Amino acid sequence: MTLRQEKVNNLMKKLVAEFFRNNAGKKSLITVTDFRISSDLKRGTIFITVLPETLEDEALEFGKRKRSDIREYIKSKTNMKSLPYIDVKIDQGERRRQKLDSLLRE
Repeated sequence: MTLRQEKVNNLMKKLVAEFFRNNAGKKSLITVTDFRISSDLKRGTIFITVLPETLEDEALEFGKRKRSDIREYIKSKTNMKSLPYIDVKIDQGERRRQKLDSLLRE
């Protein structure tokens, strides 16, 4: 990963987390765990976890529905010339890590 990609990843992760904090409802807690930008900086993926897990589908749908609003929020907070197309996914790696942690504690 280049230094530019790393900077963009960190900035996007921070801004997307702010967007969810300000715009998501109080029913669930949506945490942005990662943001991955493509090497050409044209596509990015937001990885989230949701508590309670029963509301994951609803939170994922909210994130996908608000992609254009997320881009507008990022545009208003940065001076990037072009913004990446954004996708939203549930962070399966984080879920696996949490399950392993709970198994190790038992």
